[in-house]
Amino acid sequence: MTREEISSLFEEIALLLEMKGENPFKVRAYRSGAETVRSYPDDILQMARDNQLSGIKGLGEALRDKLHELATTGRLEYYEKLRAEFPATLFEMFEVQGLGAKKIMLLHRELGISSVADLKQACLDGRIAGQTGFGEKSQHNILESIEHREKNAGRFLLGTVAMVVDRLLDLLRDHPESLRVAACGSYRRGRETIGDIDLLVATPHSASLTEYFSTLPGVNKILVHGETKISVLLDEGMQCDLRAVANAQFPFALLYFTGSKEHNVALRQLANDKGWSLNEYAFTAIRDDAEAIPAINEEADIYQALGLQCIPPEMRENLGEIEAARDNKLPRLIQIGNLRGTFHNHTTESDGRNTLEEMVEAAQDLGLQYFGIADHSKSSFQANGLDEERLLRQVEKIRAMNGKLEGFRIFAGSEVDILKDGALDFSDDVLSQLDYCVASVHNVMNLDEETMTRRIIRAMENPHVTMLGHMTGRLLLKRDACAVNHAKIIDAAAETRTIIELNCSPKRLDMDWRWWHRARDKGVLCSINPDAHSTAQLQYLHYGILQARKGWLRKEDVANTLSLEKITDFLAKPKAQR
Repeated sequence: MTREEISSLFEEIALLLEMKGENPFKVRAYRSGAETVRSYPDDILQMARDNQLSGIKGLGEALRDKLHELATTGRLEYYEKLRAEFPATLFEMFEVQGLGAKKIMLLHRELGISSVADLKQACLDGRIAGQTGFGEKSQHNILESIEHREKNAGRFLLGTVAMVVDRLLDLLRDHPESLRVAACGSYRRGRETIGDIDLLVATPHSASLTEYFSTLPGVNKILVHGETKISVLLDEGMQCDLRAVANAQFPFALLYFTGSKEHNVALRQLANDKGWSLNEYAFTAIRDDAEAIPAINEEADIYQALGLQCIPPEMRENLGEIEAARDNKLPRLIQIGNLRGTFHNHTTESDGRNTLEEMVEAAQDLGLQYFGIADHSKSSFQANGLDEERLLRQVEKIRAMNGKLEGFRIFAGSEVDILKDGALDFSDDVLSQLDYCVASVHNVMNLDEETMTRRIIRAMENPHVTMLGHMTGRLLLKRDACAVNHAKIIDAAAETRTIIELNCSPKRLDMDWRWWHRARDKGVLCSINPDAHSTAQLQYLHYGILQARKGWLRKEDVANTLSLEKITDFLAKPKAQR
């Protein structure tokens, strides 16, 4: 089993124990163990096989024994027995927004509900509203969430797919007859949700590669198996298509299967203008007066042959990129190495899983120069939000820690709730004592567009609000975005000098990439923030970079590419002067 698989299994054990009503400390121990396995810097699986786990914080004796069993056998008897106590379909109910372990168990016990189908019927029959802890509004919201889930069936989060793709590409590279391998499709373009996975391999022996792929771990079912293409259903429920091509065909296949369809159509027209056809295999002359076809070794050579700059995969949506490439005006897109720090990170003071010290150490390990702490404010009681006294104590602690750091700084902030009327959860006096402030909406999210937009803009007008967090509050595949007028908010951000966050948690990726080009052109700065609730989630920055590139953002458009010295000066200035 992989590190991520074991972490997920420990998380599920915690969930099962919570459903059984077990001791909260026992539940917390498994969640802590999951995070330890996920983020431990050394090879914890090899240490588990060698029984060398003693002394690792977050792993008690019981968890060490279970980790050893998993690492050596690939299974865990304790988990299998625990899982067998519940109907298998019960767990799909956790995908419904607003239902946690306690509510699911109540519905299962009182109404015999064991699946989403049962739950939907109970809502339609009006039985949910009559249960303790529910009501007409809860029933309506649950039914709405189920319908949203049905609408998005067969879609997966970019972050979920990324782990699967990385594993499959590594396995394909291991094959001795693989010359080049790549992921294509909407995954390569960095779309926020993915339907299926498209993989490509260059090889002189395609039949050998497709046969090898059919035997890989994680392949649940073979859908189509030919000499050059195989389609399989993976254990995670995703369809994955592998195409095997000759090395000379690889650049053309990579371009074609990356897409988008609209981008490819535009490229074929350019090829036609030169007297060529362009497909997934080659350029072919189709007229007597066709231009000479140059040698093609890489994908970039195809663009050059068409008179274009090489267009990054993230931009290939036929939204002006071809015209920009023709005029040699493609932006130099931001890269992960440009980031110098990040903001909007949580600790155990609110709902994070790691302490302030652990989060800071992880940020330093990533090579960052600065790190912002923005735990929740008091109105987010469900997230153990900080009141004024706790917040200012945290600020004092951060100031003291900074006195011992060299070449690195912690910025003291807060993710402050935007209240229903647009006021903020803390007074200006409290906010003035922070280095920065992220203002976010966390409740009353069903306002009409005009009211919600006015609410957000009022918060942005506060001189202490540095940046707007997850603008629409969307949870991809689970909850639709709030009704907001993006254009008005972007214009207000430009006027008030408010940064807009690109929240790169895979479940949010908010503000949507389709609006960043407009924000950039209006002079609105972006901050790429992971909304990290654990050390492992700092890796979400990679997804943020993908979305920023889709939005045509450059290094200079992103505030947290500034050096420590420059960002310190930036935050010290009054907002209107930034």
